[in-house]
Amino acid sequence: MTLNKKQRYRFSKAPIWDLQRSYYEEEGMKAWNNDQVPQYITSNPMIAASYAEMIFGFLQDRANKGYHSEPILIVELGAGAGRLAYHVLHELCQLRDYAGIPLPPFRYIMTDLAMHNVTAWSEHPALQVFIGEGLLDFARFDAVHDTVLNLVVSGTTIGEGDLKQPLIIVANYFFDSIPQELIYVGDGQMYEAEVLVDYPAHMESLAPSQLLDQISLHYEHRRAPEYEQETYPYRDVIAVYQEQLEDSHILFPEAGLSCLERLNRLSPQGFLLLTADKGDHLLDNWKFAEPPELVLHGSFSLTANYHAIQQVYEQRGAAVLFPPHHYKNINVGCVIHTDAPMEYAHTRLAYRRCIERFGPDEFFSMKEWADRNLESMGLQQLLSFWRLGGYDAEFFIQSMKRFSGLLPDANDEEMQDILRGIRLMWSSYYDIERRNDLALNAGMLLFEMEMYEDAAYFLELSIHEDQAERIPTLYYYLAICCLELELDEEASRYAIELLKLEPDHEEGLALLKRFE
Repeated sequence: MTLNKKQRYRFSKAPIWDLQRSYYEEEGMKAWNNDQVPQYITSNPMIAASYAEMIFGFLQDRANKGYHSEPILIVELGAGAGRLAYHVLHELCQLRDYAGIPLPPFRYIMTDLAMHNVTAWSEHPALQVFIGEGLLDFARFDAVHDTVLNLVVSGTTIGEGDLKQPLIIVANYFFDSIPQELIYVGDGQMYEAEVLVDYPAHMESLAPSQLLDQISLHYEHRRAPEYEQETYPYRDVIAVYQEQLEDSHILFPEAGLSCLERLNRLSPQGFLLLTADKGDHLLDNWKFAEPPELVLHGSFSLTANYHAIQQVYEQRGAAVLFPPHHYKNINVGCVIHTDAPMEYAHTRLAYRRCIERFGPDEFFSMKEWADRNLESMGLQQLLSFWRLGGYDAEFFIQSMKRFSGLLPDANDEEMQDILRGIRLMWSSYYDIERRNDLALNAGMLLFEMEMYEDAAYFLELSIHEDQAERIPTLYYYLAICCLELELDEEASRYAIELLKLEPDHEEGLALLKRFE
């Protein structure tokens, strides 16, 4: 491939960030369809339940301090497909209703750079109940520049000092996806690691994802004493790197820290940050670090520098919580940046319970094992893991064949537990246009279990959801369900629909003849 002349950039100003923005603005919600951009690890019901527990703990802590009346805003940065917001709100409302204790009111604000996503959320069927109850609003928010939140549903603007309660910030897969500085430590001195970009020929004809895949990045070091000046706002963190690192490349989250500072100005009471990412908070993991490589998935991601965020906010008196052990897939942190943060005992206990002892990282490791070993899992193991994951739809779809294969040996109690799991799964399902038809899968399994009333409910949902692709066998199963429920008229109607699609269907012909 013919390459154009190299161009040199400061890493945070490299064209990869503009391509990232363009990708999300052009793709909109399509970016998350069928995991083009990974979303499961930070958006599944288990991590949402963990966040809901910490938010609920924070609400309790504020109530215990006497702050009951003013609402608490929960702002999610880069809400993407919207699945995390939905599951957090679903679980948080259940916790509120179950506890039945006085709490401050709350409102969740979903934000993203792409206005297409904001529009899609406001129209999503699963979110309408929360919008109607005044629990959910939306805003387009550019995390690199914006200073206010312009809310779509209420039409209000939230600016500096407007909030009377601390802000809750949710930032999953966020700090690794916005511009970062790239610095290099060598011989106790600081360098800017500038990037040289090789562009492919005919780059004008390439989509952002194609261009990201074809450009080449090279790095050169430029002496950067500005990082060592006392006027640099994060000089204390840089001093730690100078003293303890050597021959190390460091992604520095200057834009991320700036975003937190701008959001912090919305409330004089501070904020609670809940964040999950591929991010290192242990300094040892930055020792002798090589230049970063883009992890491509339509867009791209890097490693978030949680160590810098922890250092900055601990120096400002915050309580910063990260697991004491090494993470494998995803690191989950909590920053309580308020007055007397150690007094927020319910929040800290929720972190200990839901993240430190066993959290989303451990769950995802087990999920990877379960995916590889489905065929060796028994029914009780499947049910236990499904329950642990909050009756997640993705696990159900992956394991449906295994569930089906184990049904002949299942007892009545296990059958009832499967039915209960399907109902709970459906009650908290958030559709992001995946290829798999969840209602069809649920209906087929319930049909095998001879639970015909519930099977008919889900099979009918599947028909209504996908009129474009009419499956003849689906109408046959619905006819059998109605026949078993002594609903002969409905059974006849489904048999007729079946024969319209497949006139020679032998079982359908036999059914219709029986009715005639």
